[in-house]
Formats: sequence, C-alpha cells, structure tokens
Amino acid sequence: MKVIVEKNVPFLSVLKPRMHTAFLPGDAITPENIADADALIVRTRTRCDASLLEGSRVKFIGTATIDYCRSRGIEVANAPGCNAPAVAQYVFGSILRLVNRPVRQHTIGIVGVGHVGRIVEQWARSLEMKVLRCDPPRQRAEGGDDWADLDRIAREADIITFHTPLTTTGPDATLHLADSAFFSSLRRAPIIINAARGPVTDTAAWVDALERGLTGPAVVDCWEGEPCIDGRLLELAAIATPHIAGYSHQGKVRASQAVLTALCRHFGMPELRLAEPTPAPAARAVTPETVLRSYDPYADSAMLRQNPADFETLRNSYILRDEVPERWAR
Repeated sequence: MKVIVEKNVPFLSVLKPRMHTAFLPGDAITPENIADADALIVRTRTRCDASLLEGSRVKFIGTATIDYCRSRGIEVANAPGCNAPAVAQYVFGSILRLVNRPVRQHTIGIVGVGHVGRIVEQWARSLEMKVLRCDPPRQRAEGGDDWADLDRIAREADIITFHTPLTTTGPDATLHLADSAFFSSLRRAPIIINAARGPVTDTAAWVDALERGLTGPAVVDCWEGEPCIDGRLLELAAIATPHIAGYSHQGKVRASQAVLTALCRHFGMPELRLAEPTPAPAARAVTPETVLRSYDPYADSAMLRQNPADFETLRNSYILRDEVPERWAR
C-alpha cells in the first residue's frame, strides 16, 4: 500500500516500516504524484477535490475537503479538538499581555462554545472572569438561560473572542459575523480576537473600526485571503500571527495519532502508535502566571511583522510550543 504524506505533518515516520510512504512538500501533491497512492495525509492547505483526486486510487484522506471525498466513497479522517488547548493558550496569552487591570475585572464574550470555546470558558471562570456565551446551535439544543446573543456581547464584553467554524448559509452563518453593524454596536471598545477562521471577521469593517476607535486591541491569527494578508490590519493589530494559534507539540501529536488510527482501521491493519507519549488533556484551570510562563505571542507577532510576505513559510516552519501543563495550574 502506498501513502503520500505532506512533509509538514509531524511524527508519522512510524509508517515507513509498514507501508510504502512518500513525504512530499505541499506543492508536490499533484494528480501525477498521487495517481497510484492508496491514502493521503495532508494539511488543510491542500485542496482535495476533483482536480486533485479524479483518476487516482485514493480511498482514504487524513484531513480534506469532505463533501467531494464522501461523494466518491473516500473516507475522510480529521481530529476535531486536537488543537483546542493550544488555541485557548493563545487566547489567554494574548489577553494577559493586553489588559490594563486584573483579569478578573473583565467580562469575556465567547462566540462559539465548541471544542475551543469550552476550554476558554473553563479557564475564564477559573480566573474569576464574567463569561458571556454565544452559541445559537448549542442554545437551541440544550436550552437554559445562560446564553447571550451577539448584541449583548457587543454591549457588555471587554474582550470578545471568536471560535466558530466558517459557514456561509443558514440561520447560523458565520461569514462576516463581525461586520460593520457589529463593530458599530460595540460599547466598551473591547479587545477582539479572531483565532477561528479569517472570514468570520470582515477585514475592511475591522480596519475601519480600529481607525475610528470603536474597538480596542485587535488580535489576529486567522486572516481573510491568507497567506496574502491585509497590510493595514497587520499594521493596526496589537498581536498579529500567521495562523499558528493551535500549533502546539501536544496538539500535533493528538492529530497525527488520530489520523494514523483511522488509517489503520480503514485498511484493516493493526493499530500503529506514535513514539511520542499520549498528551494530557487541557489543564482544568490556569493562573495568569502559568499562562504567561507558557507562551508569549509577541514573539510570533514580531516575526510576521518583519516578514509578512513569508506568512506561509512562518506557518510551515513554526517551532511547536508546549501547552499549559496541568501541574502548573495548581
């Protein structure tokens, strides 16, 4: 069996003794190079659609464009939530370097309370922050009164952090969820964080709001049009990073193991385990000191500001950081 692995997916050398494995750069994953492959393991930058897969014998993809693959009987495996602790670390690492009073005096609005948002909520409560949660699908499914709509968050939050998927249709569409109307409705000039998907925030509207003083510091990890990012938003942002919020060592181990397990199951092989130890789950609680000790987003921001044209290179060559460990949280 032949497996093509994008070379920036870590820890998968364990495949080599068991099957024919080729590690290729992303731009070398072409129809010609994958024609005789049985499986692909790629990052989200590789577009897995008809232009790549038509005529190949691929039957399994780790991370891909799901709809086309399913329509052709190709199993798609990903690892939802694998990087959630790292994104939460990024969020609080940024907040704690930007706030000008004790964090417990702040109200945080969390828009999207899924894998990442739940950890952000848990850590915010451990820091004695007031939490406003906005997640209409969860609100409809679970009921209860402990929910806020986006209008309330715009009125009351000192910090607003987005953790939604990108959806373009339906009642819960998130494309340009933060648009001109949203920014105009802000009342506390809050810190705004996008560590979700670039188009969740309308870049032109965000730039306008920053220039008019409607919003406080901007923290941008996910950008519209990346890797070609908006220079004015980069200039105005307090923290600007090349889509690396979820890039922890532990998150990459979780993701690689999840895809490896799915690959072995799909082809009826005995399960393979990475040489890396299984990471612990997210810390149950944090303190300002433990977060600040674990990560400084200013270093990543400085590299992007110096070399904005190298967005993709900075992302691909990122040195994976360690998450906030539980033992520091006590």
